[in-house]
Amino acid sequence: MTARTATISRKTNETEIAVSVDLDGTGNNEIETGIGFFNHMLEQLSRHSLIDMKIGAKGDLHIDDHHTVEDCGIALGQALNKALGDRRGVMRYASIDLAMDEALTFAAIDVSGRPFLVWNVGFSAPKIGTFDTELVREFFQAFSQHAGITLHVKNLYAENSHHIAETCFKAVARVLRTAVEIDPRQADAIPSTKGTLNG
Repeated sequence: MTARTATISRKTNETEIAVSVDLDGTGNNEIETGIGFFNHMLEQLSRHSLIDMKIGAKGDLHIDDHHTVEDCGIALGQALNKALGDRRGVMRYASIDLAMDEALTFAAIDVSGRPFLVWNVGFSAPKIGTFDTELVREFFQAFSQHAGITLHVKNLYAENSHHIAETCFKAVARVLRTAVEIDPRQADAIPSTKGTLNG
């Protein structure tokens, strides 16, 4: 099987980002964005999806975290899209209810080539430390758009904002893991009656 890997570099006046992924990895990661909580969430995304990730980002953090978080979502989405290629043989669909202490979050994915995000997540606080909780949605919006995936995320209940964010990242990681794995029953087929998953 062809290696499902990709490297993306993105440079703007606001950020400079380099991302590498291996879809058939073990969840190894090297992540440095300059934002401690965001690093922690991206580590969860890598570890629980079993996608190896290297993410290095330098951004205008003297303004705020927004540009760095959003642009990491863009670059990581582009890397996933590139690594998937024509999406031949993938399982394509997955869903999960993921628990963490008092929090329960649902995620579902279609690796369809058609980007769409349904986000039904509220936070109990505007910040986790210094991290704006609204940026969790901004990351997944950018990621799903540029990865070419349909992604639904819904927090069913929770109290702690850290747990809400972490269940979102872990739930998305787990559905990614399943959806991008190769289906042994149709490893050489595009899982669509259209014969394409490129939109």
